[in-house]
Amino acid sequence: MANTIQAIRGMHDVLPEQTPLWQYAEKIIRDVLGAYGYSEIRLPVVEKTELFKRSIGEVTDIVEKEMYTFEDRNGDSLTLRPEGTAGCLRACLEHGLLNNQTHRLWYYGPMYRHERPQKGRYRQFIQLGVETYGMSGPDIDAELILLMDRLWKKLGIRDQVRLQLNSLGTIAERGVYRENLVQYFQAHLEQLDEDSLRRLQTNPLRILDTKNPAMRDVVDNAPELRDYLGADSSGHFSAITGVLDELGIAYEINTRLVRGLDYYSKTVFEWVTDALGSQGTVCAGGRYDNLIEQLGGKANHAVGFAMGMERLLALMETRDNLPMAKPVDVYMVRVGAKAEQQGLRFAEMLRDAVPELNLQVNMDGGSFKSQFKKADKSAADYAIILGDDEVERGEVGIKPLRDGQDQQMLSQSQAIIFFQSYLLSR
Repeated sequence: MANTIQAIRGMHDVLPEQTPLWQYAEKIIRDVLGAYGYSEIRLPVVEKTELFKRSIGEVTDIVEKEMYTFEDRNGDSLTLRPEGTAGCLRACLEHGLLNNQTHRLWYYGPMYRHERPQKGRYRQFIQLGVETYGMSGPDIDAELILLMDRLWKKLGIRDQVRLQLNSLGTIAERGVYRENLVQYFQAHLEQLDEDSLRRLQTNPLRILDTKNPAMRDVVDNAPELRDYLGADSSGHFSAITGVLDELGIAYEINTRLVRGLDYYSKTVFEWVTDALGSQGTVCAGGRYDNLIEQLGGKANHAVGFAMGMERLLALMETRDNLPMAKPVDVYMVRVGAKAEQQGLRFAEMLRDAVPELNLQVNMDGGSFKSQFKKADKSAADYAIILGDDEVERGEVGIKPLRDGQDQQMLSQSQAIIFFQSYLLSR
């Protein structure tokens, strides 16, 4: 017998018992984004490799080591998207959406990175991305933070996340800072690990967010970027913190919060947690005004964030009594030739009259006992019982499955009213 084929390492299945939690979170995300006036954009999973080399940079771990890149039959180099910002911006430039316009957009779907799989970090992962274009003021930066704050509350995990903020200033301000930072680390080479020695030549700011505890002292004593910010950058950052202060949203200023890419400017933020071990960042964002020109567009403004869904759901699973959508509300038991025929007819009548009811009809026959076992396993609140006798009388049995109450017999029209009331009271 041939060996069964396994899923690719780091690319996992989401099984039926897990999907209700995904659907619950996805619905809340859609509702919150809609409440703030954000529109969905759907993007290709595959893009030209050049898009990511331009946006992420050729001397980054993502481009050098982690991208799934291949040549198609025409000899073009294509890549499974490792992130969504570049593709979203490419679409807006291609379709002229940035010509004297403002946009609030979001996208959702799989991203791909060939890195070592671990809990909360996969080679195929689902990401929510939110991007805004054409707005230069600090109020849109603040709105993204307010949106996330509301989302955490709706998901019931606000007490498990903390907001960290920093400002990266402008490219010019950061250039001066970078020179001083490199000089400082060069004077402490013996304290740098292998990763940091490599980053010293390519992305010295990334040394600041090292997770190596042995480097904590040398990083803590490094120069701070905020000492190099001009009046405009400082004012932009103060306006954001002023909004958060006024609305009572707690935050930490983390002067070591950086990005390794030059197109970021001014605001950067992260929502972090202590509940997931080393995978502490749940959501990360910032302003990236300079990327638009880097991809061939005219100078403009952009700020957004991205959030990995697997990590979000892992955080939600730490809650007690986690609410989620019920896959089945009612399970229909049918025994007898007439009942099997008429049961399908009544099921369609019930779905027409109560569209939001999740109704599952038993298939392939079986005794009352075996069908009730399936009904109980479905986690439905009620069973509809239909035998040939009930069909003759124009009735159905309604049996509560969770609270021990007695079964009742109702006419079909009464049963429809019953389930309409059930949904209203749920």
